[in-house]
Amino acid sequence: MIQGLALCPDITWDKWLKMYKFDKKHFFHYMIFDYVILKDIKPELSGYITASIGLMSGSGYPDDKAVHDIRVYMKQARAALKLIRPFLDEDIYKKEYDAYRETGRLLSAWRDTAVQRKTLKSFRKADPGLFKNLSEDVKVKVLLSKQDSMDDDASDKEKRSSEINDILRKALFRLRFLSLAGSTMDPEILLGQLEKTYLGAGEIYLRCRNNIKPECVHELRKACKDLLYQVGFFRSLNPSVIKKFEKALDSLAQDLGKYNDLHQLIASLDYKYKSNKNPALHKLVIMIRDRQDQYLSRVWPSAYKIFCPGRSLLNVLGYKVVVL
Repeated sequence: MIQGLALCPDITWDKWLKMYKFDKKHFFHYMIFDYVILKDIKPELSGYITASIGLMSGSGYPDDKAVHDIRVYMKQARAALKLIRPFLDEDIYKKEYDAYRETGRLLSAWRDTAVQRKTLKSFRKADPGLFKNLSEDVKVKVLLSKQDSMDDDASDKEKRSSEINDILRKALFRLRFLSLAGSTMDPEILLGQLEKTYLGAGEIYLRCRNNIKPECVHELRKACKDLLYQVGFFRSLNPSVIKKFEKALDSLAQDLGKYNDLHQLIASLDYKYKSNKNPALHKLVIMIRDRQDQYLSRVWPSAYKIFCPGRSLLNVLGYKVVVL
């Protein structure tokens, strides 16, 4: 009989099962059904959608904060949906996933414009003289202007808001008819899905470390977000360890996100170093890349601790048999 579990840096899940000849199914029923109640996923999904509808219900269109919050809810909803994918018909999964993704896509231009403007202003504050030399740069002027080319007019935004509301309300209605009772979901399968997310993120991390590209860094950020939002459903398995893990993942994802925002800012400036003739723009881009380097310098040590090759999900969740 299992008498205790504790932290261990080297033992893997499969190695442990083979070592002690323990039946995996029995382990899950012993550890989860008899001792731990996982967070029910359907109410959480409903909460994400309901909260998003509430943020969309104001007059006209949502402000920057509401846009950010809704996009986070949709990312959480997509991550939860990936977790329960084995319990859903594939057509149903695709329909719901596409609804959450389309909501985020319709809001993305609003969010990206606001972030780029805020970021560029932070550089202007750090070096006002530099921006005097950029006063005639069209891209810089557009990004710093509240009425830039990426901003839709009020009628377009209102139309888009109506479309988002329609998508969310239909998704909430369909969710009522999905059979997602916690008692019908095998915890072994759920944990297997979490492990799949963890291992997938680890593969992307390894690819990034061997060939750093903005696209790969962006993929790592998305994978970390999925893992962060999924592991929260398993917090009761090992609360103190998993909360610490969530905090590390969140910090990692934040730094990766800031790196990506800076990459998008450079793209919006339409910067080409070979053809650019303005030294001030060269200097601005160097400042942006220096800040990207700062974020990556924090990312890699943290990512290594989480995704070090050879680690397993069991290690991350903090389990080891110490007494039999």
